[in-house]
Amino acid sequence: MLIQLEKNCTNSHLKSIVEKLTNAGYKVTRVNTFNQEYLVCIGKTEVDIRIIGNQPGVKDVHIVTDPNPLVSRQWKVKDTEIDLGNGIKISRDDFTIVAGPCAIESEEQVITIVEFLKQQGIQLMRGGIFKPRSSPYSFRGLGIDGLKLFSNHCKANSIKVVTEVMQVSQIDEMYPYTDIFQVGTRNMQNFNLLDALGKVDKPVLLKRGMSATLSELLSSAEYIFSSGNEKIILCERGIRTFEKEYRNTLDLNAIPYLKDKSHLPVFCDPSHGVGVRDYVENMALASVMAGADGVLLEIHKTPEKALSDGHQTLNFDESKKAFKNIRQLVELRKNLVY
Repeated sequence: MLIQLEKNCTNSHLKSIVEKLTNAGYKVTRVNTFNQEYLVCIGKTEVDIRIIGNQPGVKDVHIVTDPNPLVSRQWKVKDTEIDLGNGIKISRDDFTIVAGPCAIESEEQVITIVEFLKQQGIQLMRGGIFKPRSSPYSFRGLGIDGLKLFSNHCKANSIKVVTEVMQVSQIDEMYPYTDIFQVGTRNMQNFNLLDALGKVDKPVLLKRGMSATLSELLSSAEYIFSSGNEKIILCERGIRTFEKEYRNTLDLNAIPYLKDKSHLPVFCDPSHGVGVRDYVENMALASVMAGADGVLLEIHKTPEKALSDGHQTLNFDESKKAFKNIRQLVELRKNLVY
């Protein structure tokens, strides 16, 4: 059971509500987010929700059987919308394209890509400044100095910054220069990091672990929500299977499943999902038809010279074509009957 509390719920009202729930056999956890206060009530007993619903301080009562109640669609039928400011929203009605290089390499590179994205009407730029690489000898990012120059050029052009945070100690330093914190596949179950991001009033883009189930992904989102942050974006980015012909197996089944089970926005990262440049656009288009709310694309002026993941990165001509086709398909999707 999930209880939404009124904003003016007093301590005495709260104490009375918790006492009744505890006496009824529920374990009650208080969750206070930036938007709302909740009580998550876990228990196998039944209670007359009218009794709870009529208590002073209670806004609404929801019967939720999902193991991750806060992110469940069982209580929140309407999709969550995330307002990034400057007229930029993440929602079902505002399909989002996030594009940029795998890694921020230089100021010249940032300037070139920002100018290109602005010409194409793209308002969110991705780019790694801390790179978790399989080999310790690969390029591992420019760090906080790279983020500062990345942010400066994006802000000057009204473009939002999406970048990966790898550990709790990085959050405060990154905060002034980041619009969306990305949690990468290797950190999906870094629960200390998830708890810390729950205390941050900025959106978190949570990527599915390469070997994680969808239930585990939703549990990780629940960690963030229960720590105080409701601004969460789920992202399918491919999983590790027995197939060796491409980097990962992009699980398009995950998109309609997550849209059905959760009220959170769902993105797709076809660049990592397939890992082969020639297939990225097709998989991006497939994710649109699967119901995604947005896509992440890796782009670079000269992918062959990229310091990270050039084999899955689109050049500017390929990017233009992909952006155009994605937008056309999004318009077509709006006319479909569901």
